[in-house]
Amino acid sequence: MSSVKALEEVLKDWEAVIGLEIHAELTTLDTKMFCGCKLEHGAAPNTHTCPVCLGLPGALPVPNKAAIESIVLAGLATNCDIEKHSMFYRKNYMYPDMAKNFQTTQGPIAFCMRGSLDFEVDGAGVAERIDVDGLGPGESRGNVTMTDDGYVAHVGITRIHMEEDAGKMVHIGGDEGRIAGATHSLVDYNRAGMPLIELVTEPDLRTPEEARLFMEKLRQIYLAIGISDCSMEEGSMRCDGNVSLRRRGTAQLGTKTELKNMNSFKNLHDGLAFEIRRQAEVLEEGGIIYQETRHWDPTAKRTIVMRVKETADDYRLFPEPDLAPFDLSDEFIEGVRTRLPELPDQKKRRYRDAFGLSAYDARHLIEHRATADFFEAAMACANDVSLAKPLANLVINDVTARMNADADFDLASSPLTPQRACDLVKLLAADDISSKQGKEVFAAIIDDDADPAAIVEARGMRQVSDTAAIEAVIDQVIAENADAVERYRAGNAKLIGFFVGQCMKAMRGQGNPKVINRILAQKLK
Repeated sequence: MSSVKALEEVLKDWEAVIGLEIHAELTTLDTKMFCGCKLEHGAAPNTHTCPVCLGLPGALPVPNKAAIESIVLAGLATNCDIEKHSMFYRKNYMYPDMAKNFQTTQGPIAFCMRGSLDFEVDGAGVAERIDVDGLGPGESRGNVTMTDDGYVAHVGITRIHMEEDAGKMVHIGGDEGRIAGATHSLVDYNRAGMPLIELVTEPDLRTPEEARLFMEKLRQIYLAIGISDCSMEEGSMRCDGNVSLRRRGTAQLGTKTELKNMNSFKNLHDGLAFEIRRQAEVLEEGGIIYQETRHWDPTAKRTIVMRVKETADDYRLFPEPDLAPFDLSDEFIEGVRTRLPELPDQKKRRYRDAFGLSAYDARHLIEHRATADFFEAAMACANDVSLAKPLANLVINDVTARMNADADFDLASSPLTPQRACDLVKLLAADDISSKQGKEVFAAIIDDDADPAAIVEARGMRQVSDTAAIEAVIDQVIAENADAVERYRAGNAKLIGFFVGQCMKAMRGQGNPKVINRILAQKLK
């Protein structure tokens, strides 16, 4: 695909129709979905199994009430209708990852139906949505409404259903641990029977960036309500994407492909972007898109065919005879509703209303639970709304950069306490240190485990803002550089940098650049 068009160019002619299937393991529970086996990631293989999750004859499942509460909580948090009457089915398939040869899952009616989520798109991602060109703030088209910074997309949720996870296959030999070329395979049934919820969206997404942001939003919600650790690296949150193309202005859907193995937000975006470009190339050359499942290879940065779907899978679904249908009472549903915490959208609105933050700052603060908690703790220390914006900048820029650069950096237990962040921001607000020095102090807090004021004093960093002292230095610099003064007044405005540098040098770097610039501008007129 060396000559394939760029994504933005493809999307001018073609409209992508994207739907997601997002699986989340309920990792915060203690036991599996239908038995009492312990949930533990990384345990020795096959140490948490029993006759129920191994499907031995005569073993009967017992539903995990806490898991039902968790999926209802997820449904309430995503604006779903909670179905009072539903049941489990047997999804029959012959594969070693499920010893009983069927998966217990929900049928046409799930616990949670007909939901929706809204999310904001800003920055470079807005350019991927071609059909919003020319719209102004407040104007709508399709499922999007424009804002000052981008747009808000509304995406329907078809359902959230409960199922049990399968075991883990480990392929030995061959390349990259895949079944192709392997000499033999091993099965770990510790994960078999783990409670898993699957959210299926309507095909309302139109760009890879929208897909990425939708999943980020959902992850924030699941973390807020405490049902899963949502670790994409460890596989407790996984995503499959369905994508097809149609010519802009047409309504008929194209043939879709399903993408697997998108285990990070970047892989989700990049995998969908590649598949859109690939399908466009095939269609423009007169080829045919086949309904198939494809694997995203992040190393080769391309999708690879896993299997072609010529007919629908026949799982011979029928009601699970060992489990009675569920009838959820109003009392049960309302009891779960009382457990709903402050959700990300509510927190974002509170940040804007209580602290006067912009929509951009509020959204980026709540991207991580750790940064939101840290910001709130720092604001409690500050007890001053005027420090909200500088504290938000510190968290969004410096703290997030440190977290991204160091996977082992744990903000909650780091030397950067909320009080120290507040003290650092106060030093910057008082012009005691420059913004450049602030970066140095920030790093020193973490590396040396020291208070900001102590770092500033020990390193002699405190800025001189006394106008009389600065004026005396400026007068001396002007007197010593008469030629430069003449050239500046003749129109060489760039020389202002020279004068500032000379003043800073004379003051050993401790002069306040803002004050120096202001007084210099007055004296050099």
